[in-house]
Amino acid sequence: AMGKGRSWGPSWGCGLSLQAAWLGINIFLFTYYFLFFDRDERYFYTRAILGSALAWARASAKCLNFNSMLILLPVCRNLLSFLRGTCSCCQRTLRKQLDHNLTFHKLVAYTLALLTAVHTIAHLFNLERYNGSQQAMDLSLPAVLSKMHLQGSNKWLNPIHSNQTTVEYVAFTTIPGLTGVIITLALILMVTSSTEFIRRNYFEVFWYTHHLFIIYFAGLVIHGIAGLVRGQTEESIKEVHPHHCAQYLTHKDKHCNHDCCKDPEFGSIPAESWKWVLAPVLLYIFERILRVWRARQKVVVTKVVMHPARVLELQMQKKGFRMEVGQYIFVNCPSISLLEWHPFTLTSAPEEDFFSIHIRAAGDWTERLIDTFQQQNLEMPRIEVDGPFGTASEDVFQYEVAMLVGAGIGVTPFASILKSIWYKFQQGDQTLKTKKIYFYWLCRDTGAFAWFNDLLASLEQKMAESGKADFLTYRLFLTGWDTIIANNVALRFDTAVDTVTGLRHKTIFGRPMWNSEFTAVAAAHPRSVVGVFLCGPGALAKSLQKSCHQHSSLDPRKVKFYFNKENF
Repeated sequence: AMGKGRSWGPSWGCGLSLQAAWLGINIFLFTYYFLFFDRDERYFYTRAILGSALAWARASAKCLNFNSMLILLPVCRNLLSFLRGTCSCCQRTLRKQLDHNLTFHKLVAYTLALLTAVHTIAHLFNLERYNGSQQAMDLSLPAVLSKMHLQGSNKWLNPIHSNQTTVEYVAFTTIPGLTGVIITLALILMVTSSTEFIRRNYFEVFWYTHHLFIIYFAGLVIHGIAGLVRGQTEESIKEVHPHHCAQYLTHKDKHCNHDCCKDPEFGSIPAESWKWVLAPVLLYIFERILRVWRARQKVVVTKVVMHPARVLELQMQKKGFRMEVGQYIFVNCPSISLLEWHPFTLTSAPEEDFFSIHIRAAGDWTERLIDTFQQQNLEMPRIEVDGPFGTASEDVFQYEVAMLVGAGIGVTPFASILKSIWYKFQQGDQTLKTKKIYFYWLCRDTGAFAWFNDLLASLEQKMAESGKADFLTYRLFLTGWDTIIANNVALRFDTAVDTVTGLRHKTIFGRPMWNSEFTAVAAAHPRSVVGVFLCGPGALAKSLQKSCHQHSSLDPRKVKFYFNKENF
């Protein structure tokens, strides 16, 4: 149930509006500072040596600072949950922006990698030009400017002061060069280890490598302190303006008494990266301290249930724990790993006096956790919990009609929703805005249905007793079967309950025909706003996004489908 989502149909524009604004700011910053450094009088002499490479390096640096300021915000989960709570009365489009946090985080990270490449290449050109102008023996302006370090310590413009100094030496011995190499290596490792393949198959590599962000931010703050790229000081410009006096540097008379005969003085560009990243870094530190403190609160495991298909259910209690439907928590088991935290959607309802999760064996950590709880002769392992955190599924009761789609263990957020509905019917809740729910569950094997059957059976009975049997329509799809199962179902086709699940609704073999499903929902609710919620793989998300787009009417008075996807 991990992945990324994006809105289509009537909501696709708002799903992309945050990214569009971010892209616009990046383009504006790059263009503005490119033109700024290409025209600023302070860098007149610097441009004489470096040419347009200076503008490329400095403009990309400004955009790097801007994106470094943003990269931590999408992973401040407490901040996002707080914003989601405070926006509960805001427009749906505003709340939906928060559902794209991981997509935005990845987008900013890839942009950082691209800008780092531009910045590095531009500075390599700069170093070559610095080196070339230092070794030049003519009276050209770059050569004269590069020799000015011989005349005074405050006047040098070219950081390469010797003909024996190489570009490699400057790159690996100066503070900007060395920190730049370290930052680039850290960024490369973080980006490459974040690929889907490594995250899925080698989560520990992704987890530990991603913490190189500490080195990245430390290096970023230090990177500009030494100030290898220099410009003319403000005082010197007032005395010796470059536009009027540049010609006197290459054709200076020994007996010159003109104002321009005075040599210009140069100074470092002040380091500014810390100004951009200070606030988000402090916010992230506070976020981590809060999460560590909250994770240390005692968790009591009250019940352990082993379901078919190696699905482990843990029911827990924790002082002060409050949740909403569809939320998720991070779980750590110190006896397995002290540092690994994994997200799991809550399957309990807010009305219950405990909170629960269902864990499917899907990797080394989950396998070891399930094995640990299955060993009855051992003491109950300690569990630490961080959360809960908000997701798109919290908004399910804001829609008149909801389509819930779960794939395999991706049914977990909808277990919480359906349980909450069950309690609302029991309590006679009259504030429930939702009038109809369509629930779709796709599973590869029959065993996966087992742990969820009791809840669906209870819902069927309760809604029939309360006269609201039409409130919930569910369809179960078995996507993997063999001839034995098919023959067994065919022989018992006329029975009142389904052979596979024991429920009234028959299991469907194969995958849903989403075009038919959306057409039926649109026909049944021609003037409703339908929320489509998915917890499942990206391929399924693309199919549902496309269906939402195709079946939403352009007429605001008719049916509209809004796509929502769980993002961990």
